[in-house]
Amino acid sequence: MANVSLEFKASAGDSEPQNRPVLIVGQLGNLQQLQWAQVQGKLQPAVTKEVWQSALGVLNPNPTDSCPLYLSHAVLAALPARLSRHNSPSAAYFLSRLLRSSLPTGNNRCILVVCERADVFALGCAIARAFPLFSRRSSHRRGDGKVLTVEFITVGNHSAILDDNTLKCLNNAAEGVRLAARIVDTPCSEMNTDHFLEEIRTVGKAVGITPTIIRGEELKIKGFGGIYGVGKAAEHPPALAVLSHTPSGATQTIAWVGKGIVYDTGGLSIKGKTTMPGMKRDCGGAAAILGAFKAAVKLGFKDNLHAVFCLAENAVGPTATRPDDIHTLYSGKTVEINNTDAEGRLVLSDGVVYASKDLAADIILDMATLTGAQGISTGKYHAAVMTNSEQWEAACVRAGRSSGDLAHPLVYCPELHYTEFTSAVADMKNSVADRENAQSSCAGLFIGSHLGFDWPGVWVHVDIASPVHAGERATGFGVALLLALFGQASDDATLNHASPLGGSREGGQEHGDRERESKRRRLV
Repeated sequence: MANVSLEFKASAGDSEPQNRPVLIVGQLGNLQQLQWAQVQGKLQPAVTKEVWQSALGVLNPNPTDSCPLYLSHAVLAALPARLSRHNSPSAAYFLSRLLRSSLPTGNNRCILVVCERADVFALGCAIARAFPLFSRRSSHRRGDGKVLTVEFITVGNHSAILDDNTLKCLNNAAEGVRLAARIVDTPCSEMNTDHFLEEIRTVGKAVGITPTIIRGEELKIKGFGGIYGVGKAAEHPPALAVLSHTPSGATQTIAWVGKGIVYDTGGLSIKGKTTMPGMKRDCGGAAAILGAFKAAVKLGFKDNLHAVFCLAENAVGPTATRPDDIHTLYSGKTVEINNTDAEGRLVLSDGVVYASKDLAADIILDMATLTGAQGISTGKYHAAVMTNSEQWEAACVRAGRSSGDLAHPLVYCPELHYTEFTSAVADMKNSVADRENAQSSCAGLFIGSHLGFDWPGVWVHVDIASPVHAGERATGFGVALLLALFGQASDDATLNHASPLGGSREGGQEHGDRERESKRRRLV
């Protein structure tokens, strides 16, 4: 699937299944609302109306089901209709999974998605997740790429052909998801800190922004003891890179801070032979922020938005940080290292403090593949969210449901958990004393403590260690979540609707514009 060109169109046009294989997919209730005239152009003459109706009658999703309409060229598939409150009503995850098993083969294919208008964004991103870009298989070096065209038919109260702005949103969001997945899938031999900085420069060039980069010994001189200490032993030096979008008329400043550990050996607290493979994915937070930043700016972001990338390779070498070393982080706090494999919190602490001190951010969100314990806390499909704001905790959960990038809260209780980092010789240690006491929450609190628990702005921590991949492939997780969560700061109507912060745009264009502007200025 790596050489697939993905494009969302208002209409994919008519074609016989032999010439262009087609998958028609949706929740069963939505599929049953379709008129034969809406699909016959993609099925006839191979599939008749009677065959179509018969296939609808035999579908029994549990949780999904599919039925061939014509050999392997045309397939009808149903998504689950009954979903729990902690899942997305769009059934986005099941669409990604179903595409891997039920999409017909061919070089020119079509997916026809039948859904309600509110589910378009989540399902569009779910399709992008099913088609990662990175591959080094020799077969992908030969021949032309494959083309996949996606068309939506919306049903219900807001059924209409998707307009150009919605299609632009879907194409940009999909590009961001696939960019993030490609970076995460790429091994460190091809995605070290030098390569990641090139990715940042490429995105900056695409949106007209020159990144700010602090690197190598300059990090040490300027006091970034966390990033420098983690990455100083690697062949390619660590870096703090920033992309800044500062439009006129902005009313607040938002910073997204990403953990970009391009490879994590664990350092001198080295990982074992079964736990080290896959650590190329430890840059998943920074990759998601890069993909989301590109899409957000291209779709029109009205507030100041800074993407802060904390890049390092946690390598083993003569200059590697040792357990018992003490680093002074950008916050000024001293940290005694008792586990060099708890490195992500060190680089992120420098990043969030930089966002507060140097960028004067009102809202700081850090995203990271931070803890293996995240998968135990919230599972493989839900990111773990911690924040100093109850409103934003609820907003993250709702944004997860509307985007398909699911999220669930962690315990936020610094007065009970912060003592886990007590040190006799420094302000704190970098790893907990009791590994059975809310590890993922404690890891997040370490980052928050460098901002200060009395910091007046909004701080959100998102741990995506497990959902960043499905099996051995990256998912691009986090891009859709960020776009939806901050959708009220966007010019794009689709992202406005996906955002949990703000109201609906119904009731007239002029009124809708005023309401959106008002809601946008109340993200905090």
